[in-house]
Amino acid sequence: MKGVQRGVNAHGVVLLLVVVVLLQKAVLGRPLQLQQLTAVTRPSPKDTAAFARWLVCQSSWGVLSTIASDLGGAPFGNVVSFSDGQPDKGSGIPYFYLTTLDPTARYALKDQRSSFTISEHPIGTCGTKDPENPSCAKITLVGKLTLLDGNSKEAELAQTALFTKHPEMKGWPKGHNFQFFELEIYDIFMINWFGGPKPLTVEQYLQADMNKVTFSF
Repeated sequence: MKGVQRGVNAHGVVLLLVVVVLLQKAVLGRPLQLQQLTAVTRPSPKDTAAFARWLVCQSSWGVLSTIASDLGGAPFGNVVSFSDGQPDKGSGIPYFYLTTLDPTARYALKDQRSSFTISEHPIGTCGTKDPENPSCAKITLVGKLTLLDGNSKEAELAQTALFTKHPEMKGWPKGHNFQFFELEIYDIFMINWFGGPKPLTVEQYLQADMNKVTFSF
């Protein structure tokens, strides 16, 4: 009986350790499933384009801002999930799965001007740094939020990208009229170190050599 009791106690300790590890991961603010998909390998801040692509690829959500037509044109920021492609094949272009029951999609259909901001902090690579610390990177992609044709190849790509990173989306209510959107980027603002924003063109960003970023899946 004592041997059985020791076995039960040992099992309890292991179970407790597993729970603690999972809670620590959840505290970082990153979906547990996404953490299992990706291994964070942070490029040098000096490699601006590769760093920007890494930051977008490793992130799963951000703040999408649109023009609120019913609020006198005030900016309206909303936390949304996104994906720029399958985990090892990110394109750098953010895709979204939005419903017009939410203001963001409604505003975008009236005025496409939008911006999308991502912080490195939720990834967990900033340590104890404050999110506003310049060495804890942030990026804002400015462009047009456009609705994709549901029958297009790009909508198919967006669906694969989003449903891979956010499997829960597959079960969202069909009656809520969720549709696929993309952000057509025309300007980039990024700070990943001291000294102000890094110069980075859209062309440099999209053509970044992702071989410099090591992925493990």
